[in-house]
Amino acid sequence: MTAAGERPGEMALIERFFAPLATDPGAAGLTDDAAVLSLGPGEELVATTDALAAGVHFFPDDPPGAIAAKALRVNLSDLAAKGARPRGYLLTLALPADWTVDWLAAFAAGLAADQADYGCPLLGGDTIRSPAGLMVSVAAFGIAPAGRTVRRGTAAPGDRLVVTGTIGDAALGLVARNEPARAAAWRLADADAAFLDDRFLLPRPRVAAAAAVAAHARAAMDVSDGLAGDLGRMCKASGVAAVVEAARVPLSPAAAAAILAEPGLLARALTGGDDYEILAAVPPGAVAPYLATCAAAGVAAAEIGTVEAGAGARFVDGRGAELALGAGAYAHF
Repeated sequence: MTAAGERPGEMALIERFFAPLATDPGAAGLTDDAAVLSLGPGEELVATTDALAAGVHFFPDDPPGAIAAKALRVNLSDLAAKGARPRGYLLTLALPADWTVDWLAAFAAGLAADQADYGCPLLGGDTIRSPAGLMVSVAAFGIAPAGRTVRRGTAAPGDRLVVTGTIGDAALGLVARNEPARAAAWRLADADAAFLDDRFLLPRPRVAAAAAVAAHARAAMDVSDGLAGDLGRMCKASGVAAVVEAARVPLSPAAAAAILAEPGLLARALTGGDDYEILAAVPPGAVAPYLATCAAAGVAAAEIGTVEAGAGARFVDGRGAELALGAGAYAHF
């Protein structure tokens, strides 16, 4: 319960002030990452939006092309987790007073390369002046077969939890960037250090896995605010519980090396944001086809746990003891 006059956290803020405005059924009460609107027989429109701010989601001195790519890719990740193929996007760009033509040209080039790679053209937008730092907002649109958009609130007891790619790379890359002396103690190979840095700088949205999600997943969402916290949100939306075996969560060689050097980083890997992998709840009989379809699309995926009756998400070690993960997710407020 939030005390009178106390500012609520992000989820409570949305539930209190904006969910009552989302009266169209396609908005699902703002309990999901995307809205779904019928386009008529055979297709649905999936719409999502994310904003990125300098100093919060990226460093102000990051390459402009990488900033542009990240802004688009985090939205493509949401579409992929709904089982939708990209169709187009809107861009809102708030530029600080010190922007330059060369900076904007590099930013646009980053967008051009990504929209060509992912088949998602610019449809419109707005450009304004920002009295503070740079802010980029993208609203992306995708197409899914009618009635096949996969929500986060439909997981059921008995489902298996499956995640794509590897977890924690971006979170550890951010630690290394903010605390270089700490990262030096990990004694990572140069290639591993560069890998973690790149995973924070440039997400890899699993667009290629969208067909697998649409065909085989009962529920899904992208992992943007940390695996533990986002799984908790899936559980809350679905009215279920979940148990994840931490040892089965896929780690890259770079993340595994860092955690070996500093074991406490495991909690950071499980709770840190910016993974942009797909977390899916898959019926037991569909796990093998789901994994095979992902593999055929060039996307690695791993089964990590089970959906159960109850409430909340737990991460356990090899002895079945629950891991203490603190807040469990990145929070803006």
